[in-house]
Amino acid sequence: MKPEIAIIDPNTLSAIGLKNILERIIPMAVIRTFGSFEQFVDDTPDYYFHYFVSAQIYFEHTPFFTPRKHKTIILATSLSPQLNIAGLHVLHICQPEETLVKAILLLNRSAHEKGYPIKKKNVHYPFTPQTDDLTPREREVLVLLVQGLINKEIADRLHISLTTVISHRKNITEKLGIKSISGLTIYAVMNGFIEADRI
Repeated sequence: MKPEIAIIDPNTLSAIGLKNILERIIPMAVIRTFGSFEQFVDDTPDYYFHYFVSAQIYFEHTPFFTPRKHKTIILATSLSPQLNIAGLHVLHICQPEETLVKAILLLNRSAHEKGYPIKKKNVHYPFTPQTDDLTPREREVLVLLVQGLINKEIADRLHISLTTVISHRKNITEKLGIKSISGLTIYAVMNGFIEADRI
C-alpha cells in the first residue's frame, strides 16, 4: 500500500504547489488536498501517514492535532504566529521552490532519521534509482550542481574543461529527464548521492 499524505490548507494555490513538490519528492505516496478541516475529518483522517496543515487550521483544531503531532507538519507563512512550541514540525512555505524542497528534505530526514539504516555516519535513503545510468563522473557533476556550483566552478573543482561539464550536464538531464535544479536536488537526495544537510 502507498503511504497517503494530507494537505489541509484553505489557500488553494499553496496547497496545489505543495502537492506538486511532494509528488516529485515522494513519488510513491498519494497526496490529497483538503480546503477545510471538515473536509479532512470526513475522509478518515487517522489513515494518513502525515498531515501538512496550515497554522490557522492547526490552532483552531489543536485538540485533534496535539495527540498526532508526531505526524503533523505546520505550514507557516510570514503571517503565521511564532511557532516555537516544542515537538512541532514547522515548514515555512513562503520561500523559493529550491529552498522549500531542501527544507522538506531536511524535515523528512530529521523526522525519520531513526527509520533509515545508518552506515558509516552516512544516511542511506530507502529509495533506489529507477534508471540509474549515470557514470561516476556524472554523479560527481550532479552533486556539485545541487550544491550550487556553476559550470566554471565544477570544471575547476574536477579539473576538467568547461565543455566537458556542459556535456555531462546535458547527459544527466537527458538520462534522468529532469531539467530543473530543484528536480535534480530531489533526485540526488532521494537516491543517496548527497545528504540534504550538505546542500
